[in-house]
Amino acid sequence: MRLILNIIWFVLAGLWIAIAYAIAALICFVLIITIPFGIASLRIAMFALWPFGKTVVKRSDAGIASGIGNVIWFVLCGWWLAIGHLITGALLCLTIIGIPLGLANFKLIPVSLLPMGREIVSIEQARAQGLTPTVQVPTDPSAKAP
Repeated sequence: MRLILNIIWFVLAGLWIAIAYAIAALICFVLIITIPFGIASLRIAMFALWPFGKTVVKRSDAGIASGIGNVIWFVLCGWWLAIGHLITGALLCLTIIGIPLGLANFKLIPVSLLPMGREIVSIEQARAQGLTPTVQVPTDPSAKAP
C-alpha cells in the first residue's frame, strides 16, 4: 500500500513540491551564507518525493545553532511554506481519493516550519532506535497506533 501511495503522491504532488524545494536550495547555495538552509531544503525535497513510510525525528545532537537557524528559517520562509502545505492539504482532503495525499501534505508542515535539528528516517528505523516519530501518516487504516 505504501508503494502505491508514494507513486500516486509522486505523480500528483511530490515531484512538483520537490522541484520547488530544490530551486529554493539552489538559491540558498548561490548566496553562500545560507548554505545550511539549502541543505535543509534539499532534505525536505527528498522527503517530499516519497513521504509515505518516513517520519521526522529530532536529532539528539541538535544544539543552539539549530534553534537559531530554526528561528531565522521560520521568519524568512517557514511560515509561508507551512501555510502552503496547510492549504494544499485541506484542498486535497475535500475528495476521498485525495485524503491520503492531504495527510501527506500535513506531514510536511512540521519539517517545513522548523527543519534544523530534525532528521528524516523510515518509520521502522525510528522505532528500532526507540525514537518517537514527530509526525507519521498511517498507510494502513487497520494498523493500530504504537
